[in-house]
Amino acid sequence: MSTAALQFQHVVKSYYRKPVKPALQNIDLTIQPGEFFGLVGMNGAGKTTLLKCMLDFCAVDSGQITIFGVNHQITDARKPLVFLPERFMPPYYLTGTDFLKYSLTLQNIAFNSRDAVAMLASLDLDGAALNKPVHTYSKGMTQKLGLAACFLARKQLYVLDEPMSGLDPKARALLKIRLQEIRKDRSTLFFNSHELADVEEICDRMAIMHDGQLRFVGTPAECRHHYQASSLEQAYLKCIA
Repeated sequence: MSTAALQFQHVVKSYYRKPVKPALQNIDLTIQPGEFFGLVGMNGAGKTTLLKCMLDFCAVDSGQITIFGVNHQITDARKPLVFLPERFMPPYYLTGTDFLKYSLTLQNIAFNSRDAVAMLASLDLDGAALNKPVHTYSKGMTQKLGLAACFLARKQLYVLDEPMSGLDPKARALLKIRLQEIRKDRSTLFFNSHELADVEEICDRMAIMHDGQLRFVGTPAECRHHYQASSLEQAYLKCIA
């Protein structure tokens, strides 16, 4: 059996303020290589905390997280992945080209302007934007730049926090096409989303997180069946009730 792309074993995390707030409660989750996995839940459910723990941005209280079999606290564990945060804010003084060059250089990847223009075009962003400072970008343009940086890196694992944020309908459709391209490469996708329709369309499996707990893990179809619901939205409401 292949090594899991991501594995969370008995992960516990609390925020120690008064009162103490449990953010993650005994999380057990395994994501296989090549799998597209969506994590859904309300604001404050613990989704972003789970990503922060995985990326070692904050320490877990107990439990273990591995990335392709390597402990998440080891820097090399994160080499196979690329991450796009929900509130992506590139340095305002850089141009689009500057940002992509900087991002790729940090990963020892050569920047190719032709590839960059083609990638932006595939996300419906004019290549002329590369010459503009990012502080002139709209929210949607900024999101496309961040996504382009991720896809140009060509990693085994894409960790995206609300990847559809700020995108118009055309850009959303084009992003889904791009995601199918990384699926062909057997890359793994792990993303947070509030959009249940996107999760149902894109994901092999999903998890519903509520109050720091995983209430459901399985396929979208299994979720609907388990909660005897006609839609994933109705199943979700029953799950968190």
